[in-house]
Amino acid sequence: MAKPTRQITIDPVTRIEGHAKITIHFNDQGAVEDARIHITEFRGFEKFCEGRLVWEMPGITSRICGICPVSHLLTSAKAGDDILAVEIPKTAENLRRVLNLAQWVQSHALSFFHLSAPDLLLGFDAAPEKRNIFGLAEAHPEFARKGIRLRKFGQEVIEDLGGRKIHPVYAVPGGVRAPLSVETRDKILAGLPEAYDITSMGLEYIKAFIETNHGKLDVFGNFPSLFMGHVTAEGALEYYDGFLRVVDSGGNIVADMLDPKKYNDYISEKVEDWSYLKFPYYEPLGYPQGNYRVGPLARLNVCSHTGSPKSDKELLVFKQMAGTRNVVLNSFYYHYARMLEVLFALERMEELLTDPDTVNQEDYRARAFSNKPHGVGACEAPRGTLFHNYTVGRDGVIKHVDMVIATGQNNLSMNRAIRQIAMHYISDPETEITEGILNRIEAGIRCFDPCLSCSTHAIGRMPMQVQYIGPDGTPLRTKRR
Repeated sequence: MAKPTRQITIDPVTRIEGHAKITIHFNDQGAVEDARIHITEFRGFEKFCEGRLVWEMPGITSRICGICPVSHLLTSAKAGDDILAVEIPKTAENLRRVLNLAQWVQSHALSFFHLSAPDLLLGFDAAPEKRNIFGLAEAHPEFARKGIRLRKFGQEVIEDLGGRKIHPVYAVPGGVRAPLSVETRDKILAGLPEAYDITSMGLEYIKAFIETNHGKLDVFGNFPSLFMGHVTAEGALEYYDGFLRVVDSGGNIVADMLDPKKYNDYISEKVEDWSYLKFPYYEPLGYPQGNYRVGPLARLNVCSHTGSPKSDKELLVFKQMAGTRNVVLNSFYYHYARMLEVLFALERMEELLTDPDTVNQEDYRARAFSNKPHGVGACEAPRGTLFHNYTVGRDGVIKHVDMVIATGQNNLSMNRAIRQIAMHYISDPETEITEGILNRIEAGIRCFDPCLSCSTHAIGRMPMQVQYIGPDGTPLRTKRR
């Protein structure tokens, strides 16, 4: 006799930035048929940017998210550079790069030490009331403290440059608002040794965890897909400028030296009726075959080297885990990739801060009026490639905005990951579905460290439900749109 169709809902998904739920769908035989992540919040940043001046956009869009404000700030400023048709001074680019690297450090530290470490150190089956940052601090106080210190370092660099830890307004079309003093530079450099030590600790821990639990991690989003990220002309890891490269699951280059400003030529978006988050895909392969991943795992898969000695050495270890494929397909390795990128960020930050051009007190901004009706900015946010696309009038007033967010580009992969985990752990209709199993499914989402607040869009009219409640709490009638 067939089992009745049923559905499990995990609501909310915990230890992520933003609001989402997961539904697990079963067929008539009681086997898992599908699993979906539903992004249930909507924020219409693209629409209410219309009518604002292009010079205001970096400050406005940095408010999209409190976790990755620098990413929107810099990408918006780069779109503004394009509209002004200027090449910014070397000093301004160096300072923007330092700011972006600090964003990587603080965001990756948050993801690794605060959101994912409770699973890694306390276990996927730990009691929910303990499986959080407070439980981690109680059980492993030194580990938790060091994670807080590493994130604090990144935030303080952002504050030193941008004037505040969250929502800085430092980058503007044409450059940056102010130069960097020698005193501030030396303060940042003085914090690097501790940051290096904490990063080394995190790297050693995640490598040991993967080695110990290798077989258990094979279902955490381990599937073939494309990968996309910025590289330099020489193929090195890039985070602020450069070209886009797409590789397949065998490490073969599918497309190279792509101009990020022309992303609409090769990235399209699909809309599904069960989520406010769009589904971007690589246009030449169609939907859903054009599924690609972005972010730390993708960036390390598409680059040939980092260009900095310590992280290049670590990248060789990372690549060896892939064997002959030369790419890592398992989404759990996003955690390892984040810590490797923190090491790279610290190295590159040190290189930039010792460059004399970085502390130039005069040449840090190019000034111009709106010279082009259209501009695109692209940057590597902590979670992956970010695009801002603006259309303006002759007066510099925004007419249209399109933002393609990193989390959205991972949407297809996040759904594939939780489907794979659900099918593995609930393979038998008689399986007792424990809280630990549900947490593993959630952990599949945390591999990608999604940032949902800045990634949601809607097409057409949003659904709405208004319920009339009587004085005794009884529902009287419901109106739906």
